[in-house]
This record gives sequence, C-alpha cells and structure tokens, in this order.
Amino acid sequence: MTDRLIQQALLQVLTPIFDPTFSASSYGYRPGRSAQQAVSAMKAHVTAGHRWVVDLDLKAFFDRVNHDLLMARIARRIHDKRVRRLIRRYLEVGMFQDGLVVPRQQGTPQGGPLSPLLANILLDDVDKELERRGHRFCRYADDLQVYVKSQRAGERVMASLSDCLESSLRLTVNRAKSAVDRPWSRGYLGYTLTRHKLPKLTLAKASLQRLMQRVREILKRGKGRNIRRVIEELTPVLRGWASYFSLVEVSALSKRHWSANCQPSASSIPSRLVSPAFW
Repeated sequence: MTDRLIQQALLQVLTPIFDPTFSASSYGYRPGRSAQQAVSAMKAHVTAGHRWVVDLDLKAFFDRVNHDLLMARIARRIHDKRVRRLIRRYLEVGMFQDGLVVPRQQGTPQGGPLSPLLANILLDDVDKELERRGHRFCRYADDLQVYVKSQRAGERVMASLSDCLESSLRLTVNRAKSAVDRPWSRGYLGYTLTRHKLPKLTLAKASLQRLMQRVREILKRGKGRNIRRVIEELTPVLRGWASYFSLVEVSALSKRHWSANCQPSASSIPSRLVSPAFW
C-alpha cells in the first residue's frame, strides 16, 4: 500500500509535466482520453482514404523496457536527482522467481500506477517521429496502428518503424502478429471496421467470443445458486461490455457470423442475451 501511495504521488506530480507534450494521437492512460476516442480516430483516418493499416505488435513490451533509455528521457524534464533515483528504484525492484527475489534488469513494474506513464514517456519518441513524417496513427499504450494509402507505403512504414523500435528503443517487434493489411481485417481495441466506402464500426470477432466465454463461466458457476446472485454477477459484466462497445454501428449479427464464430450452446446461454434488442 505504501508503494502504491508513493507511485500515485509521483504520477500526480509527473503527469502535468509530461502529458501536455505528448502527441494528440496518443490515447492510452492519459487524463481526458480513452480507448473509444482512439477507435473514433481510427475510423476517421480510414474514412479519409487511408485504407491500409500498419498494425504493429510489441512483444512483451512492459517486460522489455530498457531502464537507461527510459531514465534518459525522464531526465530531459526532471532535474531533481532524488526523484529520478526514486523512479529507478521502482524500476529495479526485485521480483519473485521460483521462490527467490531476482533483480529486475529491464521492464516496468506492472500493475502500479506509475507504469503506464513511463510507457508513454518512452514511446513518445515514436509518436514524434511519426508526426514529423506526416503519418496518421493511433497509439493506446503499446497498441500502435499507422494508416496509409497503399500497401507499398505500409511496407515502407513497417520496415522503418520496426528498425526505429528495435535499434533506438531496444524493443522487440512481434513479426508474427504484426502486419500490413486492410483495416477491416485487423481489430483495434476490440473494434473493427466494415468494408464500406464510408466504413462503420463493428465488433472484432475475438471481442464477442471473450464475452460469451465469460457469460458461460458465470452461468456454469450459477448452477444450484440463487438466481438473484447470478444476475448480480452477470449484470456488471454485460453493462460494462455494452458501455465499452457503445460505438458499434452495425448492431445486428448475422446467423452465419454467429454460428461460425461464437458457437453458443442453447442450453447454457439464454437467447435474450445475444438478441440485438437486449443491447
């Protein structure tokens, strides 16, 4: 609790210093910004004619942050050595492996209030480089997509951006999951787009699958329990999901899409939960 309190205090002091300098295309873990804003920006870029996307996946980003590179960027604005020393101590705090405390050589302490801000500080250099080149992009923490007008341009951006991340920031690009593709073939923050000339927001396949899996788990645990308790557990899940995906413009799911991707069991999932009228 003491650690979290100190990290939160650091966050509240550092945020007004760093946040105003961050890119307008950075949406993750920032005051007044949200994933839904990033999704809306994605739609706007594609609607404007940038119908190819460079979808970049960073392998275990929070575990691979280089401490020296991060501290160098913090030192650009934070001149108090005591504050910098405290931040480094949090970065290097030990972690348990096989029952033993092992010093942390790289990465940030996940789950702490300070970690998302440190991620934004490190990746801000990437944002600034993309802005300098005039690219349209959206970044939510380590989820980065760049929108271009042709596949050839996308491949050039992918090559140069991968080189920048790996050589300058010493991060690892997951080439198996990264791709230059059409936006409607790549999900972003749980959403995807339709193929229309004026694209509309819809659900990524995995989003619906995760919801149905969660519903199945709750209903399975509910066997033999009071129905009110099952409803109390299920309600916040459904309300939270519906609230997050309130931007969806294609609300009705075709029977073919549903049977191919979700495979619900009629005996375990009430039909009213998957009816468009329910949402």
